[in-house]
Amino acid sequence: MIMKYSRQRAAILSFLQTRKDHPTAEVVYSHVKEEYPNISLGTVYRNLTQLADNGMILRLSFGELGVDHFDADTTPHHHFVCSACSSVIDLQLEEMPFIDEEAGKNFDGMIQGHNIYFHGLCKCCLEKKSQTTE
Repeated sequence: MIMKYSRQRAAILSFLQTRKDHPTAEVVYSHVKEEYPNISLGTVYRNLTQLADNGMILRLSFGELGVDHFDADTTPHHHFVCSACSSVIDLQLEEMPFIDEEAGKNFDGMIQGHNIYFHGLCKCCLEKKSQTTE
């Protein structure tokens, strides 16, 4: 699907391309609103959906967080979600194509891919926890 050019959509994409922290729609909205004061949260959601549907960004849904996060890095990679502060961090892992094959061994359908995320405590939260236990 070809999207017509939109300054607001371009600003949303540009903002995401500068971030490594996987912001929510609300964070995107608060930033883009500085440049486009009349933009609505609905417009931000609609443009994020269009960008994700067109493969220009990733929509990351982590059930435990209850809110989508967005990532301009569309290359295959995995994520870590901090159980304490809810930060989403890219993990540098080698690709694991064998996972699809392994999962398909005892499955009657067709596996076309996978999304894996890891969870635990990020470095900052781990350091805070160790300081409170000392």
